[in-house]
Amino acid sequence: MAEQYQRIRAHSESICRGLETEDYVVQPVIDVSPPKWHLGHTTWFWETFVLVPHLPDYQIFHDDFSFVFNSYYETVGKRVFRADRGNMTRPTVAEVYRYRAYVDNHLNRFFEQADLTPEHHALIELGLHHEQQHQELLITDIKYILGHNPLFPAIDMPIDELTPDYQLGSPVTLAEGIYTIGFRDAGHNRQSFCFDNELGVHKVYLTETTLAGQLVTNGEYLAFIEAGGYRNFKYWLSDGWAWVNAHQQQAPLYWHKIDGQWHQYTFDGLKNVDPALPVCHISHYEADAYARWRGLRLPTEFEWEAAAVTGSLPWGVRWEWTNSAYLPYPGFTTAEGAVGEYNGKFMSGQMVLRGASIATPAGHSRPTYRNFFQPDKQWQFKGIRLVLQ
Repeated sequence: MAEQYQRIRAHSESICRGLETEDYVVQPVIDVSPPKWHLGHTTWFWETFVLVPHLPDYQIFHDDFSFVFNSYYETVGKRVFRADRGNMTRPTVAEVYRYRAYVDNHLNRFFEQADLTPEHHALIELGLHHEQQHQELLITDIKYILGHNPLFPAIDMPIDELTPDYQLGSPVTLAEGIYTIGFRDAGHNRQSFCFDNELGVHKVYLTETTLAGQLVTNGEYLAFIEAGGYRNFKYWLSDGWAWVNAHQQQAPLYWHKIDGQWHQYTFDGLKNVDPALPVCHISHYEADAYARWRGLRLPTEFEWEAAAVTGSLPWGVRWEWTNSAYLPYPGFTTAEGAVGEYNGKFMSGQMVLRGASIATPAGHSRPTYRNFFQPDKQWQFKGIRLVLQ
């Protein structure tokens, strides 16, 4: 566990290796946090939930850092308003890295000295997966920051956007019947960890359904654009149509039409849109509108999971929008204390995504994983899989 901690913590910093100091502080929109904040917040998590309660005589690094780096934990106390994270030139980037080193040194001492109980193991495992969640957010937030820089700068990043390891599969048909949904056990999932929103194994009835074996490509989505998809209300949910008009939406995030040719911003700079790659940075509104334009629909999260556990559905390069609202499973309970604020209180106004993306760290995905975002959000690596019948 100590080795895993060191490896995951090092990866967070490797994601930032191509940044200049100025890049660490920028917050273009409320959804995007500055990279400096992510590095500080993940460190605060370890300090607050592991070191302070479990390492005797631990001295916190700075009295104000809980106020600065707390995200949404009401149990822990007051915090900086989310939209103000980019207004903080202090603490400096250098001080945040000193904070990380300080906490890492004490965590290593904790591993050496503590007689770890099952409760310690569970808390540390949660912290590791929490940091991995923020590693994906680091990548997507950095892309948003640089993708809205008029110079469209290239940067070294440990993911491959232009040639992802993407396997084309055949359609997967689910027979009509009753399916088991939810995280079961280590033997079934080949891992022991899950988030609380995956718990509550239950049965669902599904009619016969066929899911596409591959994701919608840029070329296929471009046909929707050229057919006037963004100008025809009949394909859009009411909220989606209002979103299109309010933001003058006409393409996926990071797409730019230059001299009649569509380009997209990537970590390699501005590139021509590759029609063969799976479309990316799509909102739920856009995914749903595209499906309606094709006369098809998005899968429910239960159809997706039932298909994924068969092993015949290739996934992992894009988070895949489903047509399921983010709601609790039967028997869901909220844990006591701050850990109970992790997932349950967000079960309103959000849609479920399944799978993983090229930005998802290794070991941080499974068929039962329930990601969730509001339907207008584009900046994550999100794509589209269709139900064919």
